Amino acid sequence: MSKKIVLTGGGSAGHITPNIALLPRLKQTGYEISYIGSYQGMEKKLIADYDIPYYGISTGKFRRYFDLKNFTDPFRVLKGFGEARRILKSIRPDIVFSKGGFVSVPVVRAAASLKIPCVIHESDMSSGLANKLCIPVSRKVCCNFPETLQSLPPSKAVLTGSPIREELTRGCAADGMKLCRFVSGKPILMVIGGSQGAAAINQVVREALPRLLTDFQIVHICGNEKIDNLLLNQDGYVQFEYLKSELKDVFAMADVVISRAGANAICELLALKKPNLLIPLSVGSRGDQILNARSFEAQGFSLVIDEDYLSPDLLVEKVQELYFNRQTFINAMNQSQQMNAAKTIVELLDSIVTDQSTDTGRQKA
Repeated sequence: MSKKIVLTGGGSAGHITPNIALLPRLKQTGYEISYIGSYQGMEKKLIADYDIPYYGISTGKFRRYFDLKNFTDPFRVLKGFGEARRILKSIRPDIVFSKGGFVSVPVVRAAASLKIPCVIHESDMSSGLANKLCIPVSRKVCCNFPETLQSLPPSKAVLTGSPIREELTRGCAADGMKLCRFVSGKPILMVIGGSQGAAAINQVVREALPRLLTDFQIVHICGNEKIDNLLLNQDGYVQFEYLKSELKDVFAMADVVISRAGANAICELLALKKPNLLIPLSVGSRGDQILNARSFEAQGFSLVIDEDYLSPDLLVEKVQELYFNRQTFINAMNQSQQMNAAKTIVELLDSIVTDQSTDTGRQKA
């Protein structure tokens, strides 16, 4: 008899891509997979490529600040709860896995009301509000950071890391070199700022180019419409707005990486064992990237520069330090317990489903 799972999560890529990363292993393990998200959210577009039944529900945002929508969104959440209950009754899944985001709250709460076990995943060191609302009714809470274990119920907390897309582990350094037209024998620095708030990193990297290019070839993934046309013909420096299938090859060839400190981004760096310099986003966030970066720094996986102190001189100094000590960072990452997250999470889901079916069998007997 096949097993059924409902995945949920949405609102941003960080609440969706880990779910996508679980798909191959869930299918290998024999799960029939469905997805519940918002009517027109990013998750609907991203899941469309994977031939999985998708169900949309009404959702609202929980805000900690005044907004007129605070008076109407609770009704949207209640509507979403009712819709999620009807969908779950129809699918009858064995388990629900939630990656967070506000769409997950009515789904997890509806599942709990139907006595369907739920497992949730928190990417950042501190739990977001949506996950805080789901933790009380969840069977287990997976997390990325050892520090997060201290703030979760001991009986529920499981350190798993975050699942990353399997294709990222299959890169070919030679293909990356060919794409960037780089030469062998000179180290490669990869800069990947992310779409949100990468302007500060882009600017400082470009100001530091003359000195960085003395020691490194540089591939710079700078974000949508952020290519500097004046630097298009700079020898040893290649810019891309973004990369899709080629990203795995660029990762494979990179010796060291400069990155933001979003949870998924740094878990990819950890899984790929790439020595990295993190520049966490400080403006326009709840501070989670700063906490993420400090955890990776404390575990010996990363160097960190606070954006407030970012300068070309400091950047060059830290990149050189990172490259010189790169093996130390690789050794630390090799000792991490946050590896093989997809395997760990699916095994956890399987154990809960097995226990649930055993309990049901005993009750029937």
